[in-house]
Amino acid sequence: MYGWRPHELDVPNITSNFYLIVLLVIYMSVSLLLLKDLKVACSLTVTNLLKRHGDLSERLSQDSDKTIFERLQKEFQAARATQTQEISLDGDQWNDGLLATIRERVHMEADRRAMLGEANLLAGSHSQEKITYKVGTKVICCLEGARIGIQYETSFAGEPCDLYHCVLESKSFLEKMTVLEHTIPFFLPIREAENDLLSSNAMRFIDHIGELLQAYVDRREQVRLIKELYGNQIRELYHSLPYHMIEFLLDDSEWWVFFFLLSLHLLEQYHAVNSLFLLGSFSSKFFNFFLQQDNWTTPAPARLSYAEDALRTMSLPEAYAEIVLNLPQALQQIIQPRPSS
Repeated sequence: MYGWRPHELDVPNITSNFYLIVLLVIYMSVSLLLLKDLKVACSLTVTNLLKRHGDLSERLSQDSDKTIFERLQKEFQAARATQTQEISLDGDQWNDGLLATIRERVHMEADRRAMLGEANLLAGSHSQEKITYKVGTKVICCLEGARIGIQYETSFAGEPCDLYHCVLESKSFLEKMTVLEHTIPFFLPIREAENDLLSSNAMRFIDHIGELLQAYVDRREQVRLIKELYGNQIRELYHSLPYHMIEFLLDDSEWWVFFFLLSLHLLEQYHAVNSLFLLGSFSSKFFNFFLQQDNWTTPAPARLSYAEDALRTMSLPEAYAEIVLNLPQALQQIIQPRPSS
């Protein structure tokens, strides 16, 4: 907000930057108290913030991204339409041995096609049995060209949400697999996961990407829900692209409460760190009061411990409802009248 934004942090190194974030929030709180025309400054800051966020988000809807999604979606649909069997796997049935079998199957099919030629295959040669595997919310298909396709299904509150795809390939059965293409949002660390996991534990890589996507969708939908339910109470709201950092201002007419939520890991909800700072009203009367020219006094910034507890134990919409319900009483306990001299 003052030349440096939390969303510019390197996501994999977020833990090492935590103290910088805390210092930033404190600096923001003090600086806000010194601005005379705070509402204008805040409005300009949010406008610039939203513009930058919009520019980044636009990459998600570029024609090339849509083309990849549509092409892969059609390919997955065709693979499932021509399957001879779909096998649902539970627990230990999904393991490294099965993944090795799938890899062997796609390479054998690719080699057979290369030997016979497409013309002979189309003329009536019997193709290899086509099996699709269902593992929880993942669908694993054997695609042409020695490729393995994984389709990830996400949901929120029991309702289906987005579909994502990841296609793996390897030059031979003995060589490591690589990510050929995918429709996973660019801000999720798929390349880091590929470097760390795919060559050593491909099954763990596949599961990890599914966990990342579901956690992202959970956070995104929680933010969408509080905007839908309580948008008229929220003055400004900012979130990082993976929704692992959120900050917003709750306008209580006399007071504004600044919320900063941080998830130190992209697989976690907002339970790792939850810091809230209470800021006074941004009116001229407030500045007089803060200079002790009024007859009220309060620590600023102050923390709302009950709100932090709610954020640790509830989903974001539930915690928000709890915070708003108990905010007037909490403010009364914090703001005490100063004895008359």
